[in-house]
Amino acid sequence: MPDAKPVDQLSEAEVRQELARLAEALGAANTAYHTLDAPEIDDASYDALKQRNRAIEARFPDLTRADSPSEQVGGALAEGFAKVRHEVRMLSLENAFEVAEVDDWAERIRKFLGHVGDLGFTAEPKIDGLSLSLRYEKGKLVQAATRGDGETGENVTENARTIADLPKELEGAPEILEVRGEVYMTHADFAALNERQQAANARSFANPRNAAAGSLRQLDPAITAARPLHFFAYAWGAHSEPLAETQHGAIARLKALGFSTNPLTRLCTGPEELLAHYAEIEQQRATLGYDIDGVVYKVDDLALQRRLGFRSSTPRWAIAHKFAAQLAWTVLEDIDIQVGRTGALSPVARLKPVTVGGVVVQNATLHNEDYIAGRDSKGQEIRGGKDIRIGDWVQVYRAGDVIPKIADVDLEKRPAGAVPYAFPTLCPDCGSEAVREPGDAVRRCSGGLICPAQAVERLKHFVSRNAFDIEGLGAKQVEAFYKDGWIRQPADIFTLRDRFGSGLQQLQNREGWGKKSAENLFAAIEEKRRIPLNRLIFALGIRHVGESSAALLATHYTSWQAFEAAMTGAEVGQGAAWEDLISIDGVGAVLAASLVTAFHQEAERGAIDALVAHLTVEDVTRRAPVNSAVAGKTVVFTGTLEKMSRAEAKARAEALGAKVAGSVSAKTDLVVAGPGAGSKAKQAEALGVEMIDEDAWIALIGDA
Repeated sequence: MPDAKPVDQLSEAEVRQELARLAEALGAANTAYHTLDAPEIDDASYDALKQRNRAIEARFPDLTRADSPSEQVGGALAEGFAKVRHEVRMLSLENAFEVAEVDDWAERIRKFLGHVGDLGFTAEPKIDGLSLSLRYEKGKLVQAATRGDGETGENVTENARTIADLPKELEGAPEILEVRGEVYMTHADFAALNERQQAANARSFANPRNAAAGSLRQLDPAITAARPLHFFAYAWGAHSEPLAETQHGAIARLKALGFSTNPLTRLCTGPEELLAHYAEIEQQRATLGYDIDGVVYKVDDLALQRRLGFRSSTPRWAIAHKFAAQLAWTVLEDIDIQVGRTGALSPVARLKPVTVGGVVVQNATLHNEDYIAGRDSKGQEIRGGKDIRIGDWVQVYRAGDVIPKIADVDLEKRPAGAVPYAFPTLCPDCGSEAVREPGDAVRRCSGGLICPAQAVERLKHFVSRNAFDIEGLGAKQVEAFYKDGWIRQPADIFTLRDRFGSGLQQLQNREGWGKKSAENLFAAIEEKRRIPLNRLIFALGIRHVGESSAALLATHYTSWQAFEAAMTGAEVGQGAAWEDLISIDGVGAVLAASLVTAFHQEAERGAIDALVAHLTVEDVTRRAPVNSAVAGKTVVFTGTLEKMSRAEAKARAEALGAKVAGSVSAKTDLVVAGPGAGSKAKQAEALGVEMIDEDAWIALIGDA
């Protein structure tokens, strides 16, 4: 954290301001990590924010906020899963970063218990994965739930059943038993998964933790089943009878019941033995084959655990001793600029190879031009304001133990001739102007489809699994065909056979191709001339339009003709077509503007029209009219729904013939408001729109 003012020098006004900033930053980080499985900051930065928040609250307890991060566990729930209320809360752990903090924790326990003799502890690796609670009744797995916010998790039962080393039935277990542990992915399985993702032109995962979390939280269990997930058991929740009298005894019982438990778990006496085992685990860390980010210490005697009890969000009887970020110094030899599908210019550091955490690192992300200049996206200093220059000695770390990033720059070793890096204002691939729009963190090539880099990336996206999914035409084939001038835009894919004739000779003559593979490719292309509307919209690769928003657009407009007419007829920020577009629940102004702009650019429209001429686009089948209290009405959901997920509520409303909108307007018929309803509820009140709570909504729709 750059040049933060010491806590003991803060005024009361500064404390209030700093606690508000920390609550916002940590809240956003928790959502990104726990809910979206897409962390925005590395573990070390997150821990530094939490430590500062904790230090301020300790010095100014009366100024602790109601939404203090120290009182929170996990993150908000993702849409699409039913909620599960944990019978026994799933809490987080207090963190320690220094030996003194571990000693202090052990001493606090002794004082609390009035204990003078030897005290037993267990020490086990802290697995970097996704917490999961498994409920067994009469030996059968009946429910699996994520931690969520600690009180309520997501029901992922069917997905959990696909995890190979997770027992589905237990013999000799208590009648009711909740087993808790961590879902994770090994390094080897992670690498293989990303290879498959890349071959299919699908999104690669940033690290094994994200891959494990994203795989478990799939709406389609078949996707989870295809992902190599593993589970370590280390705790328990509700139970009808005790597993044992000690922590290590309970872990042994879980192992006997068929669960995988970590073989590095040890029984220790006192802090010295704990720290010795910590050092042993840290030494083995690079060779374990899976990610860990610390060692967890627990009081072994379960009766003493019960006496020690809990704070608001952590148990007193356990602590996580975190590893320091793995760092290494090396020389930054060059900076390359990569151009993505949407034209974003992404700088990549080319490093003199260096080993970090057992892995050889040669490249590191530099994010954007602000990051290189020593600023974050809000203009605040990072790395103490030190910029990054070619030739610099830089300190590299692996964020989340996977993504290499630059932590610091050694100015004393900076070469005399090193100059500030001049971020390009022209696209390095096509020479078009690279523009940075107000509020955007990145600079983008304005060349659009004339830019080879963008064109290739968009073609890769077009043939990816969730778009056209053309078998035999993957990323490598797209690059080769583009290089040779065979394919320049999506429409060219559907004219390949016409241009090369029935003999297939030119395709057969390519390395790795024969008559059979060429025939298979043309057959696969023919199959994709008929395409569902949502897949076509997603395949166009328009910025901000993902799979879910493409599905929303398809459901709303139902046909290509209606969608195209709406986009070409809309004007950004005004008019009936624009208002209709942004009324779609899940479609905001930024996404809408991106869509409308794409359909008003001549080159973009030309490419779209050329493509559609070769396709039969399947309409979305309208549901048969239903006789319900909400049929034909426009409904808006706001606030927190406690008895069904937002996705379930939306699906139920649409199944009953209602249209679900994302904003309140004069056309809105009904607003369903849960706790925390804000501006939408106020707007509904101002417009005189009928507003009901969740119970009234459930009564209104009945059992439909």
